[in-house]
Amino acid sequence: MMTANIPFYTLNNGTRMPSVGLGCWMGIPGEDERVYHMCLNAIKRGYRHFDTAAGYGAHFFIGVVFEGLFSFIGNEKQVGKAIRDSGIPRNEIFLTTKLPNPAHGKVQEAFEESLKTLDCEYIDLYLLHWPQAGKPDSGEAWGEDVYRPHESPTFVETWKNMEKLLEGGRVKSIGVSNFSIKTLEVLLPQCTIIPVTNQVEMHPCLPQHDLKKYCESKGIILTAYSPLGQPAGPDQPISLFNNDTIKAIASKLNVDLAQVLLSWGVQRNTAVIPKTENDARMKSNITLIQLSAEDMKVIDELHLQPNMHRTLAFSVRGSKGKVFGWTFEELGWNMVDGVVVSK
Repeated sequence: MMTANIPFYTLNNGTRMPSVGLGCWMGIPGEDERVYHMCLNAIKRGYRHFDTAAGYGAHFFIGVVFEGLFSFIGNEKQVGKAIRDSGIPRNEIFLTTKLPNPAHGKVQEAFEESLKTLDCEYIDLYLLHWPQAGKPDSGEAWGEDVYRPHESPTFVETWKNMEKLLEGGRVKSIGVSNFSIKTLEVLLPQCTIIPVTNQVEMHPCLPQHDLKKYCESKGIILTAYSPLGQPAGPDQPISLFNNDTIKAIASKLNVDLAQVLLSWGVQRNTAVIPKTENDARMKSNITLIQLSAEDMKVIDELHLQPNMHRTLAFSVRGSKGKVFGWTFEELGWNMVDGVVVSK
């Protein structure tokens, strides 16, 4: 099985990360076999970067305690099994997982649980999934019962405990997810280890130009989740797959719309982690194209069109100004009803 012909990024600690990965979030629990076969097929298609999390596959966690730690429902087990069964040497795979919100006060225990569940020798990248710490007795992995930004464990305290994980060599890199300039400006002065990446929602409707510039100045690479946006629905009339600008570029180049969106992401030096179970789309998603400077500029400026500078994420739109218990202001997101207030 050949590795896909895609760029690799060198992170600020010298580690190399494939620019295109497979997002493993399924959205609902009980999809074990689907996750396993999706990952196994992706490896056959050349994917070597997999992004999972202890909380993926569920919006809650089991209130059962193993030596003081809640056991989170996720799909790490199936992702790890696919990697082991693929026959690909472990050092050719880049594996990312994340710290769940209610485990901010038990970083070491949560990491050990993920490492055991994945059963893949080590973890390449461990992310602080969200800055807000969920209360461990709330009964929800992604609920609203959370500590306020100034309450312990703060994300600075959590990060300091994540830094300690590097001492054992069983995690190669650590990073953050869903951090804004505001939260990074609180975190970075307290860091001994600078995050290697910040994983955020990012696509042409939410290009994160300011955050990208800021992170690059600190040596942090952005990774895009939902790089293709989300399907249109009753509460979301906008879909990038229905956008005339993207469709025109795809038609001109005779490629899929997803190839345009993902190639734009990689060409601007960000990593992308699309998710698909469809074999044909899986193959095309990792087949990048070269966009002209003109096409890149057009896509860069798509968010300037009326009502286009906005989130497309299910967890954010319609959330009435709060996500997992913190307000947009506390998160450092300049949005009203999911629409960015200023460009």
